Amino acid sequence: QVQLVESGGGLVQAGGSLRLSCIASRSMYRASAVGWYRQAPGKQRELVASFTSGGNTNTADSVKGRFTISRDNAKNTLYLQMNNLKPEDSAVYYCNIRVMSSNYWGPGTQVTVSS
Repeated sequence: QVQLVESGGGLVQAGGSLRLSCIASRSMYRASAVGWYRQAPGKQRELVASFTSGGNTNTADSVKGRFTISRDNAKNTLYLQMNNLKPEDSAVYYCNIRVMSSNYWGPGTQVTVSS
């Protein structure tokens, strides 16, 4: 099993920045995919950004140019740098690691962006 815990969420003004961190209980080098998702009230959980096979990244159109995913394998940590935050970015952000057919999720961290 893999345990994940997110941190770094909070309340910010529009245009501000936050850096989310996700610490994994195990190394991520064997993971088939790692990434960040978010879920706003009344909406489905959606992919924000992820690493895929070959180390490539996928980023949702809504956050391209503003959010950057990165990782530090030595620290078993995944990051999401969020710049120029908008109110529509408000959501609970979840760290996700996929190992084979299993998905592991953290408890989430709340991000609230005020106008």
